[in-house]
Amino acid sequence: MNIYQKALEERKQQHLQRTLPLPPEGIDFYSNDYLGLAQSQSLSLAIEEECRNAPKLNGATGSRLLSGNSEYAEDVENDIAKFHNAESALIYASGYMANLGLISSLATKETTLICDELIHASLIDGVRLGHAKKVRFKHNDLDDFAEKLKKAEGQVIVLVESVYSMDGDICPIKELIALCNEHEAFLIIDEAHAFGIYGENGEGLVQSLKLEDEVFARIVTYGKASGIHGAAVAGPSWLKEYQVNFSRSMIFSTAPPNHHFSCIAAMYKHLPKCGADRNLLRENIEYFIRKRKASDGSWVDSKTHIQSLIVPGNKEVVELAEKLKEAEINALPIRKPSVAEGKERIRFCLHSYNTKEEIDLLFETLK
Repeated sequence: MNIYQKALEERKQQHLQRTLPLPPEGIDFYSNDYLGLAQSQSLSLAIEEECRNAPKLNGATGSRLLSGNSEYAEDVENDIAKFHNAESALIYASGYMANLGLISSLATKETTLICDELIHASLIDGVRLGHAKKVRFKHNDLDDFAEKLKKAEGQVIVLVESVYSMDGDICPIKELIALCNEHEAFLIIDEAHAFGIYGENGEGLVQSLKLEDEVFARIVTYGKASGIHGAAVAGPSWLKEYQVNFSRSMIFSTAPPNHHFSCIAAMYKHLPKCGADRNLLRENIEYFIRKRKASDGSWVDSKTHIQSLIVPGNKEVVELAEKLKEAEINALPIRKPSVAEGKERIRFCLHSYNTKEEIDLLFETLK
C-alpha cells in the first residue's frame, strides 16, 4: 500500500471518504438550486433563444488574451456591470476560479489580507497562493475585526461572504464598511449564496442594502440560485484591467465558449422575472424557522435559506443523514475538517419548490 492509498484508508476510518454520488430520489434539502432555475423550462428556452443569436463557435479556440475574446463576451460583461451598478465585470469559468484568480493576484507582499475565519475554501486557496500577510478574525466579530484592522500594514484587503455557506448567517456589511473606510481598506464580498435571492431583481445582498458604491469588489457566482455555471467579479474599471494582467486563472485558461456567455446573458434577463420564486423561498424560510424554534436539537441561528443542525462527530452526523435518507429526505452531512471539530452538522438548503408538507415530514423524522 503506497502513501496515497494509506491516506484514502485513513479517510475511510475517520468517516471522511468522499464519493461522487448520483442525484438521489426523494426530497431536495441539499442542492444549491434555491429558486429552481437549474430545472426551469422557461430559463432553458431563454438560453436556447440567446444561443441562436450568439456567434456560432463550438469552442473559444484559446484564452481571452489570445484568440478567445469577442465583442459578444464583452457585451455580456458590460450588461453584468450595469445590472450590478459597477464600472466593470469580468467573467470566470466558476466561482472557485474567480476567487482563486482575484485574491491571489491582489495578495502581493505589500498587502495584508484580513479574512473572516469562515470564508469559503476557494477564497482560502486564493489567499494561500498569494504573497500577502494573512490575518483571520473571529466569525462576524466586529470587535476582533477592528483590533486586527488597527494592526494591519500596507494595503489592507478584507474578505467576507454576504451569506455564509455553512452557518447561513449574514455578514454585518454596514459596520464592516464603516471600519474599512476609517482605515482605507478594500472590502471584497463573495455573494455566492445571496445572488439571485436578495434585491428586487436578485442583485444580491449588497445592492439590496444600496451599498454597492461602498464595496470594492463583489464576486457573483452563477452555480447556485441562478441555476447555471460560472461567476463574475464586479468592481472598478481598473480592477478588470488588473485581473487581465495578473489573474493567472483567467490568463492561462481557455476562454469559456459562447454558449457559456449565452447562458449567463439569458439568466440575467430572466432573473428579474423570478419575484414569485423569491417570495416562495422567503415563505419557506419563515415556516422552517417557526418549526425549528419549536423543535429540539442544537440549531444554528440562521434567518436565511441555509439552516444547520449541529450533530457532533463525523460518524454520528453521517448516521443521521442516512436515517433521513431512509425517509427519502436528502440533506448533506458536513464533517470535520470542512467545519471545526464538534461543529459537524446536517445542512438543510431550502428552495422555492419545497412544500410545507416536506418541511413537516423533515421535523417529524428528526424527532
